[in-house]
Amino acid sequence: MNNTKRTISESAIKVFSKNGYNGATMDAIAADAGVAKGTLYYHFKSKEEIFKYIVQEGMNVLKGKIESDSKDVSDSLEKIRILCRVQWGLIYESRDFIKVIMSQIWGQEARQLELRECIKSYIVYIQNYLKEAVDDGSIKKCNLSFLSYTLFGTVCSVAVYELMNEDKKDLDDMIESLMNYILNGIKVEKENKI
Repeated sequence: MNNTKRTISESAIKVFSKNGYNGATMDAIAADAGVAKGTLYYHFKSKEEIFKYIVQEGMNVLKGKIESDSKDVSDSLEKIRILCRVQWGLIYESRDFIKVIMSQIWGQEARQLELRECIKSYIVYIQNYLKEAVDDGSIKKCNLSFLSYTLFGTVCSVAVYELMNEDKKDLDDMIESLMNYILNGIKVEKENKI
């Protein structure tokens, strides 16, 4: 991505986050990016195109970071930890991006439907990591599609928590807690008394 396009997309995220998608304008994005409207329109024909671009680029960055961080890892559970760590890291580092995504996930407009398709694609990506863990016997056989949505949803709930509370927690502790809940459940095992 060239520097101008990156600057425009970063400004768009800020403007979408601050004003909402409907309140954002191409003028506001151009002003925040410090570019002429002609330059903005050279790179993007509409705010819909900018939105689609930032969603796709965000997913590419997310997947690229997961691939990079897990490329030398053979343990399937550690790969799932990495996936969670990277996704949560995105929440911490890109709060405006997450706010924009969360605000547009519902609805029936074309951008919202496309966003959900992009998220579904990412959930299939998660499913591949879970399948690897099932195949090597690290987790029991289950409905992988449902588990993928559950894992994604759990991590997204942290995004909502973060956006509402701005509470900084130790990322590794949060991931270990999540992994413990997923792998061991939340039920307390009671000892059998004889």
